Amino acid sequence: MIKIFHNPRCAKSREGLEILKNSGKPFEIIKYFDEKLSHQTIKKIIDLLGIHPIDLVRKNESIWKNNFKGNLLTDDTIIEAMVNNPKLIERPIVINKNKAVIGRPPEFILSII
Repeated sequence: MIKIFHNPRCAKSREGLEILKNSGKPFEIIKYFDEKLSHQTIKKIIDLLGIHPIDLVRKNESIWKNNFKGNLLTDDTIIEAMVNNPKLIERPIVINKNKAVIGRPPEFILSII
């Protein structure tokens, strides 16, 4: 089943959700601000995306700038930062079987549904 990691406060995430609704395909919404993602889950998402942990981070967030930017960080430390501060996670993320995309722009979602 298709999964969307969704933040209802984010316009791009809402656009991504609309794309999934319009597709007519079944999907699951994971509101990761409400359901804290584990280290293992974020690691799996990163692996499916084929990126480095730093590439999933929203680097313009004040949490990142004030607490992490400029520090020498391991991949595990970056993942833990996202576990503890879900606002740092790029969104929306859509997973379909063994494929995943970050919906920025939201139209990228079409490539895996």
